[in-house]
Amino acid sequence: MTRAAITAVGHFLPEDRLTNHDLEQMVDTNDEWIRTRTGIRERRILWDKDKATSYMATEAAREVLRKRGISGEEIDAIIVATVTPDMLFPATACLVQHAIGASHAWGFDLSAACSGFLFALSTGARFIESGKHEKVLVIGADKMSSIVDFSDRSTCILFGDGAGAVLLEPNTDGYGLIDSIERTDGAHWDLLCMRGGGSLHPPSYETVDRRMHFIHQEGRQVFKYAVEGMAGVAAEIMERNELVGDDVRYLVPHQANQRIISATARRMGIGMDKVMMNIERYGNTTAATIPLCLHDWERDLRRGDNLVLAAFGGGFTWGAAYLRWAYDGAAVAETAASTATHEAS
Repeated sequence: MTRAAITAVGHFLPEDRLTNHDLEQMVDTNDEWIRTRTGIRERRILWDKDKATSYMATEAAREVLRKRGISGEEIDAIIVATVTPDMLFPATACLVQHAIGASHAWGFDLSAACSGFLFALSTGARFIESGKHEKVLVIGADKMSSIVDFSDRSTCILFGDGAGAVLLEPNTDGYGLIDSIERTDGAHWDLLCMRGGGSLHPPSYETVDRRMHFIHQEGRQVFKYAVEGMAGVAAEIMERNELVGDDVRYLVPHQANQRIISATARRMGIGMDKVMMNIERYGNTTAATIPLCLHDWERDLRRGDNLVLAAFGGGFTWGAAYLRWAYDGAAVAETAASTATHEAS
């Protein structure tokens, strides 16, 4: 049986940091309040107005190519999960395709908010499993600072900018994406959305004046649905694959809130030592959170490790995936570091 396995991971994070103490100077909030409710200490921001989501996605993709030792010409398809595309069209995937020289690839954007990477991973895997493609780039990237209202203390504390990317390739040794669950419920779309900019409310003086081009979130209600959805689907995918807590090497959760992550781990029956969590350093980077976790923990991953990925986002969208890791992460990371050092010298 052919499965879609992750064979390389890349990332990009802007250099500029926006700390909780910085936000204290901007809105009525404080470091302790933010940390105790979200777990966030700082987030990365791409302040450069001439650089957008495609820039970050491209840099993450280039790291994947370097690690795998291939050129862009070998890529068959590119899927970019994002809610902050450079523009409505062309797709951000088209811009990435050109920038990395993927002359034989096609691509498209996928919009599923914070579940975007997980949905894109599942979609990309189908191209591999069907035999249509050999190499599929799946990228989660968002410049959330472009749609955050920095005068709204309820949302500006949450989000950061970043990108993560993975390469999917065929595997017949039992490694790769084993199972996935995807869910959508549009009944409560208005609890987490951006009302302006689409065909319902095209950009106008009125939409700008009404601040409709920024994220709108009803935090308490979203929190309730997120805990129920993300924890529930993570437990469901374990149950239907006959996994218990001891079988799971890591939970790789969307980084929205440390309390949601903790609730998911409890529902799965695992300790926090088995949870990838970097929210304190990056905040919520939306579609980029899960691949950024994979990048940060790559050195700790070994072939055969069982990973459960879980996410919840606006829409509402949510889902989980069961992934059996395909390579020794430490060896790949060390090789990449050695190559980078050699190229720099």
